[in-house]
Amino acid sequence: MPTKKKPQVTPSPERRRELLATAAEVFAAQGYNATTVRKIADAAGMLAGSLYYHFDSKESMLDEILSTFLTELWEGYDTVLAAGLAPRRTIEALVTESFREIDRHRAAVAIYQKEARHLADQPRFRYLADSQQKFEKAWLGTLERGVADHSFRADLDIRLTYRFVRDTVWVAASWYRPGGLHSPEEIARQYLSMVLDGIALDT
Repeated sequence: MPTKKKPQVTPSPERRRELLATAAEVFAAQGYNATTVRKIADAAGMLAGSLYYHFDSKESMLDEILSTFLTELWEGYDTVLAAGLAPRRTIEALVTESFREIDRHRAAVAIYQKEARHLADQPRFRYLADSQQKFEKAWLGTLERGVADHSFRADLDIRLTYRFVRDTVWVAASWYRPGGLHSPEEIARQYLSMVLDGIALDT
């Protein structure tokens, strides 16, 4: 009498998301190269072999973490850029969307900051370089429009301003914790007040 095959159990999307969230925290804390599948499995409270039931490698986990973050980021950014807002309003909306993404994907943002430059050399992660070019074009283009229509100062160094805004926004991933005293929208409001209006009173 033939034995019945055990039905295969498909991992739930919820469990997959939980494991990716755990992996993202480990990658962010220890770095991609120093992280092993065993370390991720230990953090998830499971055997390393069991983790392979969900993912074929730590590279696959990292790929899914970063691609999910960037897909959501660009959904928000593309909506802002397609709205046809004035340059200052566009900058305000992009900064606010950035802080929302830090709130949703803090660990992924930290990984992106640390790892993107050398990962982009690998064929699997070429999209990181493409995204960076698109990101730069969106911000520089908005700043250039602002100078042209006199929303921003004529003497503004566009590239320096872009780097300042980019770096000071995304470094927040190193200290921001979801559920803290301020919402991402409030942090963006305070940040924009400092960047666009300064911190000193006119005398």
